[in-house]
Amino acid sequence: MDLQLKDKTAFVSGSTAGIGLAIVEVLLREGATVILNGRTPEAVEQAVEGLRAANPAAWVSGIAADFGRAEDVARLMEALPEVDILVNNVGIFEPKPFSEIPDEDWFRFFEVNVMSGVRLSRHLLPKMLSRNWGRIIFISSESAIFIPDEMIHYGMTKTAQLAISRGLAELTKGTAVTVNAVLPGPTKSRGVGDFIESLARQEQVEVEEMEKIFFQNFRPSSLIQRFASPEEIAHTVAYLVSPLASATNGAAIRAEGGLVRSIL
Repeated sequence: MDLQLKDKTAFVSGSTAGIGLAIVEVLLREGATVILNGRTPEAVEQAVEGLRAANPAAWVSGIAADFGRAEDVARLMEALPEVDILVNNVGIFEPKPFSEIPDEDWFRFFEVNVMSGVRLSRHLLPKMLSRNWGRIIFISSESAIFIPDEMIHYGMTKTAQLAISRGLAELTKGTAVTVNAVLPGPTKSRGVGDFIESLARQEQVEVEEMEKIFFQNFRPSSLIQRFASPEEIAHTVAYLVSPLASATNGAAIRAEGGLVRSIL
Protein backbone atom coordinates (compact mmCIF):
# COMPACT_ATOMS: atom_id res chain seq x y z
CA MET A 1 0.00 0.00 0.00
CA ASP A 2 1.27 3.47 -0.89
CA LEU A 3 0.94 5.67 2.20
CA GLN A 4 1.42 8.82 0.08
CA LEU A 5 4.33 10.12 2.18
CA LYS A 6 6.81 10.88 -0.60
CA ASP A 7 6.39 14.66 -0.31
CA LYS A 8 6.25 14.76 3.49
CA THR A 9 8.92 15.71 6.03
CA ALA A 10 8.85 14.14 9.48
CA PHE A 11 10.65 14.72 12.78
CA VAL A 12 10.80 11.83 15.25
CA SER A 13 12.14 12.55 18.73
CA GLY A 14 14.16 9.94 20.59
CA SER A 15 14.76 7.95 17.43
CA THR A 16 18.27 6.49 17.39
CA ALA A 17 17.02 3.15 18.73
CA GLY A 18 13.90 1.15 19.56
CA ILE A 19 10.43 2.23 18.49
CA GLY A 20 11.68 5.63 17.35
CA LEU A 21 14.28 4.18 15.00
CA ALA A 22 11.75 1.67 13.65
CA ILE A 23 9.37 4.55 12.88
CA VAL A 24 12.14 6.38 11.03
CA GLU A 25 12.95 3.26 9.00
CA VAL A 26 9.33 2.72 7.95
CA LEU A 27 8.82 6.38 7.02
CA LEU A 28 12.00 6.35 4.94
CA ARG A 29 10.86 3.23 3.11
CA GLU A 30 7.62 5.07 2.32
CA GLY A 31 9.61 7.88 0.73
CA ALA A 32 9.33 10.52 3.44
CA THR A 33 12.17 12.86 4.37
CA VAL A 34 12.99 12.20 8.02
CA ILE A 35 14.90 14.09 10.71
CA LEU A 36 15.83 11.86 13.63
CA ASN A 37 16.99 12.77 17.10
CA GLY A 38 19.19 11.43 19.89
CA ARG A 39 20.79 12.79 23.02
CA THR A 40 24.32 13.02 21.63
CA PRO A 41 25.84 13.97 18.25
CA GLU A 42 27.63 10.61 18.21
CA ALA A 43 24.39 8.64 18.55
CA VAL A 44 22.71 10.74 15.87
CA GLU A 45 25.62 10.39 13.45
CA GLN A 46 25.79 6.63 13.94
CA ALA A 47 22.05 6.23 13.31
CA VAL A 48 22.08 8.44 10.21
CA GLU A 49 25.08 6.60 8.75
CA GLY A 50 23.44 3.22 9.38
CA LEU A 51 20.21 4.29 7.70
CA ARG A 52 22.02 5.73 4.70
CA ALA A 53 24.09 2.57 4.34
CA ALA A 54 20.93 0.46 4.34
CA ASN A 55 19.08 2.80 1.98
CA PRO A 56 21.40 5.10 -0.01
CA ALA A 57 18.41 6.91 -1.50
CA ALA A 58 17.01 7.79 1.94
CA TRP A 59 16.53 11.46 2.75
CA VAL A 60 17.56 11.35 6.41
CA SER A 61 19.36 13.74 8.72
CA GLY A 62 19.56 14.23 12.47
CA ILE A 63 19.63 16.79 15.26
CA ALA A 64 21.08 16.03 18.69
CA ALA A 65 19.17 17.27 21.74
CA ASP A 66 18.68 16.04 25.30
CA PHE A 67 15.00 16.52 26.13
CA GLY A 68 15.88 16.71 29.79
CA ARG A 69 17.47 20.10 29.05
CA ALA A 70 15.13 22.92 27.99
CA GLU A 71 18.04 24.79 26.37
CA ASP A 72 18.76 21.79 24.12
CA VAL A 73 15.12 21.72 23.05
CA ALA A 74 15.20 25.44 22.25
CA ARG A 75 18.25 24.93 20.01
CA LEU A 76 16.59 21.97 18.32
CA MET A 77 13.48 23.97 17.49
CA GLU A 78 15.61 26.74 15.99
CA ALA A 79 17.30 24.16 13.76
CA LEU A 80 14.12 22.40 12.68
CA PRO A 81 12.82 23.21 9.21
CA GLU A 82 9.11 23.14 8.49
CA VAL A 83 7.85 19.61 9.04
CA ASP A 84 4.59 17.96 8.10
CA ILE A 85 4.77 15.17 10.66
CA LEU A 86 5.79 15.29 14.32
CA VAL A 87 6.19 12.04 16.26
CA ASN A 88 6.67 12.68 19.98
CA ASN A 89 8.43 9.45 20.82
CA VAL A 90 11.18 10.37 23.27
CA GLY A 91 10.64 8.91 26.72
CA ILE A 92 12.30 7.42 29.77
CA PHE A 93 11.17 4.73 32.18
CA GLU A 94 12.53 3.08 35.31
CA PRO A 95 10.88 0.55 37.62
CA LYS A 96 11.03 1.88 41.17
CA PRO A 97 8.87 1.38 44.29
CA PHE A 98 6.54 4.33 44.82
CA SER A 99 7.91 5.11 48.29
CA GLU A 100 11.42 5.40 46.82
CA ILE A 101 10.60 7.83 43.98
CA PRO A 102 11.94 11.26 44.98
CA ASP A 103 10.46 14.54 43.80
CA GLU A 104 13.38 14.96 41.41
CA ASP A 105 12.40 11.80 39.51
CA TRP A 106 8.77 12.92 39.18
CA PHE A 107 9.90 16.23 37.70
CA ARG A 108 12.52 14.59 35.46
CA PHE A 109 10.01 12.12 34.01
CA PHE A 110 7.50 14.92 33.41
CA GLU A 111 10.16 17.10 31.78
CA VAL A 112 11.27 14.42 29.31
CA ASN A 113 8.09 12.46 28.65
CA VAL A 114 5.52 15.25 28.70
CA MET A 115 7.14 18.65 28.18
CA SER A 116 9.09 17.39 25.15
CA GLY A 117 5.84 16.91 23.26
CA VAL A 118 4.31 20.10 24.65
CA ARG A 119 7.23 22.23 23.48
CA LEU A 120 7.50 20.66 20.04
CA SER A 121 3.75 20.75 19.43
CA ARG A 122 3.53 24.37 20.58
CA HIS A 123 6.24 25.21 18.06
CA LEU A 124 4.94 23.19 15.11
CA LEU A 125 1.13 22.98 15.39
CA PRO A 126 0.46 26.64 14.44
CA LYS A 127 2.53 26.18 11.29
CA MET A 128 0.62 23.01 10.38
CA LEU A 129 -2.67 24.83 10.89
CA SER A 130 -1.55 27.70 8.70
CA ARG A 131 -0.67 25.23 5.91
CA ASN A 132 -3.86 23.23 6.61
CA TRP A 133 -2.05 19.89 6.77
CA GLY A 134 -0.10 18.09 9.44
CA ARG A 135 0.15 15.10 11.71
CA ILE A 136 1.15 14.96 15.36
CA ILE A 137 1.53 11.64 17.16
CA PHE A 138 2.23 11.08 20.84
CA ILE A 139 3.77 7.69 21.60
CA SER A 140 2.02 6.98 24.88
CA SER A 141 1.69 3.49 26.37
CA GLU A 142 -0.76 0.97 27.71
CA SER A 143 0.62 2.23 31.03
CA ALA A 144 -1.49 5.37 30.48
CA ILE A 145 -4.67 3.42 31.25
CA PHE A 146 -3.19 0.34 32.97
CA ILE A 147 -0.92 2.12 35.45
CA PRO A 148 1.96 -0.19 36.44
CA ASP A 149 2.47 -0.29 40.20
CA GLU A 150 6.19 -0.77 39.66
CA MET A 151 6.59 2.65 37.93
CA ILE A 152 3.67 4.90 38.77
CA HIS A 153 5.61 8.03 37.80
CA TYR A 154 5.99 6.68 34.27
CA GLY A 155 2.28 5.84 34.04
CA MET A 156 1.44 9.37 35.14
CA THR A 157 3.37 10.85 32.22
CA LYS A 158 1.75 8.52 29.72
CA THR A 159 -1.74 9.50 30.93
CA ALA A 160 -0.78 13.16 30.62
CA GLN A 161 0.16 12.57 26.99
CA LEU A 162 -3.36 11.34 26.26
CA ALA A 163 -4.87 14.48 27.76
CA ILE A 164 -2.55 16.72 25.76
CA SER A 165 -3.07 14.90 22.46
CA ARG A 166 -6.84 15.02 22.81
CA GLY A 167 -6.76 18.69 23.79
CA LEU A 168 -4.57 19.59 20.83
CA ALA A 169 -6.87 17.66 18.50
CA GLU A 170 -9.69 19.98 19.57
CA LEU A 171 -7.66 22.87 18.14
CA THR A 172 -7.62 21.25 14.69
CA LYS A 173 -11.39 21.22 14.19
CA GLY A 174 -12.34 21.76 10.55
CA THR A 175 -8.76 21.43 9.26
CA ALA A 176 -6.65 18.73 7.63
CA VAL A 177 -4.39 18.53 10.69
CA THR A 178 -4.77 15.59 13.07
CA VAL A 179 -3.38 14.77 16.51
CA ASN A 180 -3.49 11.24 17.86
CA ALA A 181 -1.82 9.04 20.45
CA VAL A 182 -0.56 5.49 20.03
CA LEU A 183 -0.49 3.15 23.02
CA PRO A 184 2.11 0.41 22.57
CA GLY A 185 2.15 -2.49 24.97
CA PRO A 186 5.33 -4.18 26.18
CA THR A 187 7.72 -3.81 23.25
CA LYS A 188 11.13 -5.39 22.73
CA SER A 189 13.09 -2.16 22.57
CA ARG A 190 16.70 -1.96 23.72
CA GLY A 191 15.75 -0.69 27.17
CA VAL A 192 13.15 -3.39 27.71
CA GLY A 193 15.56 -6.03 26.44
CA ASP A 194 18.16 -4.90 28.99
CA PHE A 195 15.49 -4.96 31.71
CA ILE A 196 14.45 -8.53 30.89
CA GLU A 197 18.06 -9.68 30.70
CA SER A 198 18.67 -8.17 34.13
CA LEU A 199 15.64 -9.98 35.55
CA ALA A 200 16.80 -13.23 33.94
CA ARG A 201 20.19 -12.92 35.63
CA GLN A 202 18.53 -12.24 38.97
CA GLU A 203 16.24 -15.26 38.63
CA GLN A 204 19.00 -17.39 37.06
CA VAL A 205 16.91 -18.39 34.06
CA GLU A 206 17.27 -17.99 30.29
CA VAL A 207 15.99 -14.77 28.71
CA GLU A 208 13.29 -16.64 26.76
CA GLU A 209 12.02 -18.21 29.98
CA MET A 210 12.08 -14.82 31.71
CA GLU A 211 9.90 -13.38 28.96
CA LYS A 212 7.31 -16.10 29.58
CA ILE A 213 7.47 -15.48 33.32
CA PHE A 214 7.05 -11.75 32.74
CA PHE A 215 3.78 -12.21 30.88
CA GLN A 216 2.51 -14.90 33.24
CA ASN A 217 3.19 -12.84 36.37
CA PHE A 218 3.19 -9.17 35.35
CA ARG A 219 1.03 -8.93 32.20
CA PRO A 220 -1.25 -11.99 32.31
CA SER A 221 -4.08 -10.25 30.41
CA SER A 222 -1.96 -9.90 27.25
CA LEU A 223 -3.59 -11.77 24.40
CA ILE A 224 -0.46 -12.15 22.31
CA GLN A 225 1.62 -13.23 25.35
CA ARG A 226 4.83 -11.82 23.92
CA PHE A 227 6.65 -8.56 23.41
CA ALA A 228 5.67 -6.63 20.32
CA SER A 229 8.46 -5.72 17.95
CA PRO A 230 9.30 -2.04 17.41
CA GLU A 231 8.39 -2.56 13.74
CA GLU A 232 4.82 -3.57 14.65
CA ILE A 233 4.35 -0.25 16.46
CA ALA A 234 6.05 1.66 13.64
CA HIS A 235 3.62 0.31 11.05
CA THR A 236 0.68 1.62 13.09
CA VAL A 237 2.31 5.03 13.37
CA ALA A 238 3.16 5.18 9.66
CA TYR A 239 -0.48 4.70 8.72
CA LEU A 240 -1.71 7.30 11.21
CA VAL A 241 0.67 9.99 9.91
CA SER A 242 -0.32 9.33 6.31
CA PRO A 243 -2.97 11.15 4.28
CA LEU A 244 -4.92 7.87 4.29
CA ALA A 245 -5.73 8.32 8.00
CA SER A 246 -7.48 11.66 7.53
CA ALA A 247 -10.62 10.56 9.41
CA THR A 248 -8.71 9.56 12.56
CA ASN A 249 -8.30 12.52 14.89
CA GLY A 250 -8.25 12.90 18.67
CA ALA A 251 -7.94 9.14 19.08
CA ALA A 252 -5.90 6.92 21.38
CA ILE A 253 -4.97 3.95 19.21
CA ARG A 254 -4.06 0.83 21.16
CA ALA A 255 -1.27 -1.44 19.91
CA GLU A 256 -0.81 -3.27 23.21
CA GLY A 257 -1.49 -6.86 22.20
CA GLY A 258 -4.92 -6.97 23.84
CA LEU A 259 -3.46 -6.41 27.31
CA VAL A 260 -6.14 -3.86 28.27
CA ARG A 261 -9.46 -5.65 28.63
CA SER A 262 -11.64 -2.57 28.15
CA ILE A 263 -13.31 -2.35 24.73
CA LEU A 264 -13.20 1.47 24.78
